[in-house]
Amino acid sequence: MLPPLTAPTGVRTHGQTHSLQETRLREAAQKLEAQFLAEMLKHAGLGESQGAFTGGAGEAQFASFLREAQAGEMARAGGIGLAERLFEALKERADGK
Repeated sequence: MLPPLTAPTGVRTHGQTHSLQETRLREAAQKLEAQFLAEMLKHAGLGESQGAFTGGAGEAQFASFLREAQAGEMARAGGIGLAERLFEALKERADGK
C-alpha cells in the first residue's frame, strides 16, 4: 500500500524519506487509479437508477460525483494496486533508469 499523500517533504514514512517530487508522483498515480476505478464502477452500473421511485434527471447527473468520490476513497485505501505500479514506473522514468 502507498504511504499517505499528506506526508510533508523530508518526513520518514514507512522507513523511507519522500521528496516533494515523489509526493507529486504518488498523487498523480493515485488520481489516475481513481479515474480508472470510476470508469470501472460506471461500467459496472454503480449509480444507475432502478425501479419506479428514482431521482430522475438530477440523480442521473449527480451519479458521476458519487462514483468519483467512491473511486477516490477506494484508491486512497489501497485500491487494486495500480497506483503503486504507476508510481514505481513514474519514479523510474524520473530517475532516468
